[in-house]
Amino acid sequence: MTRTATANKTESKKTTAKKTSPVRTAANRIAPKAEPKHKNLDIYGAKPLPWSRALKQLEASAGGTYWLATTNPGGWPHVAAVGALWVDGEIYFTSGARTRKSRNLAANPSCAVSVSLTGIDLVFEGTAIRITDRPTLLRLAQRYAAQGWPASVGDRALIAEYSAPSAGPPPWDLYVLKPTMAFGVATADPHGATRWTFGQTK
Repeated sequence: MTRTATANKTESKKTTAKKTSPVRTAANRIAPKAEPKHKNLDIYGAKPLPWSRALKQLEASAGGTYWLATTNPGGWPHVAAVGALWVDGEIYFTSGARTRKSRNLAANPSCAVSVSLTGIDLVFEGTAIRITDRPTLLRLAQRYAAQGWPASVGDRALIAEYSAPSAGPPPWDLYVLKPTMAFGVATADPHGATRWTFGQTK
């Protein structure tokens, strides 16, 4: 076999390998730059709130008290404050496994998270999923530490010397809320109220 033929055969194998390699997709994740569908909920003539306004406050906020609403076994609601972070279009929060909210999520992961930010109040609805992979735990532990909570990674959960009383005893499980819908009410000019619906990429 000539040197040229050998080179062509090798190149053909490389091309075939590229075509058959698995493709990493972003299934069930919100496209971070996609503009969600919206519906104007204001009844006083105000224009719809742009999603960029909510996004700007979410990305700029270093604090803000987030409230998690879950459903008790009997069907009535349970609301508790959680330590939450907005990261890459999703809300991450922590909770001890023995707390009522964690037990509720284990039985029914559908929930809502609300937060009051500068000039806008937001409510997110979606499904909470417990995160156990170490890379994500490490990444979020670093984000929490940068916010002032010295979290580190233990056995499939976060640990620290202390946490909020509502978080329950350590270790603290990490959850992510993948929003399917959000509601915004402006508390400063320009006023308005809007519902956003997030499409899922496949």
